[in-house]
Amino acid sequence: MSVIASLLPTLVAVAVLAALTVGILWGARTPSYLSPALAILRGAAQLAVISLVLGGIITNPLWVGAALLVMFTVASVTAARRLTWSCRGFALVAATMAAGILVTLGVVFGTGAIEFSPRYVLAVGGIVIGNSMTIATLAGRRFFEAVVEQWDQVEGWLALGATPRQATLLQARQAVHSALIPSTDQTKTTGLVTLPGAFVGAIFGGASPLEAGRFQVVVLASIMAAGSITAVALIRSLGSVKVRPAAP
Repeated sequence: MSVIASLLPTLVAVAVLAALTVGILWGARTPSYLSPALAILRGAAQLAVISLVLGGIITNPLWVGAALLVMFTVASVTAARRLTWSCRGFALVAATMAAGILVTLGVVFGTGAIEFSPRYVLAVGGIVIGNSMTIATLAGRRFFEAVVEQWDQVEGWLALGATPRQATLLQARQAVHSALIPSTDQTKTTGLVTLPGAFVGAIFGGASPLEAGRFQVVVLASIMAAGSITAVALIRSLGSVKVRPAAP
């Protein structure tokens, strides 16, 4: 009973915020106005399950590896579905995300910047995977949207003898730049506008502010590196456009 009582304020707050979200979007007549609220409910359920699971696996390397594999698979499927879903599309998204994530984590743990232990691998890996998914989605969608919007220019370059990759070079560069804007803004305003979750969580966990800040800097640099590799590799893979694509 005490557990339910302690959770009651949280449940009330989440319910009110979800209702507020739906009400605002419904009032504005936006499409899929229920999606954010459903995402909140799904996220809450998933966090409840993972909170119970992590207690038993956080020190086991094999289970941590399995958890990261599940995270990566779900992230790849989610990003691919936001673009053009196909087996080839999923393979491209998964391969480019894997490149960015593996290179970044290799640097972080290879240099000893963060201790190579199951709990830190899970924490940093989960953050990097989640942000790589978002950047891949933004980059892919912006690229397809730009190609569709500027198809006359692309078609003109193709008519002049440019290769498909050359014809979409401007759109590719713009897509990568646009995809990295949220992460760039978050990074350069950290400590002034936002206190990131990893930083706050480390302090709540007993770390000194200096140690928490060091951890957060490494995390932010990891997000930028993994996101840059993922975005550039993905857009290079998608860039050979010969016919006008369907908007994502």
